[in-house]
Amino acid sequence: QLTLVESGGGSVQPGGSLRLACAASGSTLDGYAVGWFRQAPGKDRRGVSCITINDGRTHYVDSVKGRFTISRDNAKMTVYLQMTGLEPDDTAVYYCNAKSTFSSYNYWGQGTQVTVSS
Repeated sequence: QLTLVESGGGSVQPGGSLRLACAASGSTLDGYAVGWFRQAPGKDRRGVSCITINDGRTHYVDSVKGRFTISRDNAKMTVYLQMTGLEPDDTAVYYCNAKSTFSSYNYWGQGTQVTVSS
């Protein structure tokens, strides 16, 4: 059983930066892909970026390429999302997800609010 806790959200002006962290506990992240999703008011939750823990492969949606960077610290069991050049459209609740690559296990964090506004 994995527990995921997000942190690092906040309010910034356009062009600002934030670093989100997703700290896992309770079990190993080996064999998982960890992703960041976001949900803006009135919209569906959508994937932003993900990383495969074992080999570090990453994926980004087009709207954040070149601005967001996902990384992992396996020793700390933490996945980060460095967000730069933030735009008002990035405003959302950001959720961390861990999905096993060989089983049906799938876990979500509680979310952290990111607000980009002048």
